Amino acid sequence: MKTALKITAFAAAVAATFGTAYGVGSTVTPVTAGKQHGEPTGHGGQGGQDDHGDHGGHGGMAGKEAAVPGGLQISERGYTLALKTPRIAAAGERTELSFAITKDDTGRKVTAYRTEHGKQLHLIVASRDLTVYRHLHPVRAADGTWTTPVELPKAGGYRVFADFAPQSEKEGLTLGADLSVAGKYAPQDLPAPSATAEAGDGYEVRLSGKPTAGSASELTLSVSRNGKPVTDLQPYLGSYGHLVALRSGDLAYLHVHPNEGGPGPEVSFTATAPSTGTYRLFLDFKHNGTVRTAEFTVQAGRSGSDHSEGHGH
Repeated sequence: MKTALKITAFAAAVAATFGTAYGVGSTVTPVTAGKQHGEPTGHGGQGGQDDHGDHGGHGGMAGKEAAVPGGLQISERGYTLALKTPRIAAAGERTELSFAITKDDTGRKVTAYRTEHGKQLHLIVASRDLTVYRHLHPVRAADGTWTTPVELPKAGGYRVFADFAPQSEKEGLTLGADLSVAGKYAPQDLPAPSATAEAGDGYEVRLSGKPTAGSASELTLSVSRNGKPVTDLQPYLGSYGHLVALRSGDLAYLHVHPNEGGPGPEVSFTATAPSTGTYRLFLDFKHNGTVRTAEFTVQAGRSGSDHSEGHGH
């Protein structure tokens, strides 16, 4: 299997972060299909350049570490996530979410971005209890204002993550802001760790392995439908799998994305957890023209630990 790309964006305080590389069986093949509207596959589309880029949420440059994990700050390196819709009136209602990325103290809106994973900006919305997840692709107006429709199913607190790379910067970053939905709020417990996740219409994803704090471990995702392996996954945003990881408690964010992979049924990645504890993984994959999400709760244990902190069965 091709050596996994290790992601190192998390702060020195949390030591390391998740990292990924995907493969199928013993071979790894580049994704060349699935480009949309001429957008490049991979990260940034620069020939000869590592397409994983240098996002604050993606991991930064090797040997460099950000001050804090991605998504925990509303402002970083002179950029601010200006969320114009910080409150939604009611759960279950379709609402237009509006925001801008501003630069410096002038409030000037950023209008020039690099294309990352087929889009100029990725927007993630997750509930504070990590039981609601949305991966959105907003539209940018000429003045730099981004908008997207969103429908959130329950009241309570949410976190909005903007994952982007300004055209003028060598490194991308991930900013986060709070969002609230009015109504009676009843927080839910995280689902128990499990080796399998349902993705609707007979799709099931099985996760083997678990992350460990401070050391790399291999996780393998196997997609099936009605008990039969899916061997013809379709590229989505330039790859066969797309992963967002959030740490329970502070919602430290990591958006990871492979450059290479295969059409299934197995997709593998290597992960290094920044700390022991609970993490929520959201895997997007595409099959028969539909994007589906498999959600997992995982427990990151200590390296060399023999006790079972991993997935329940």
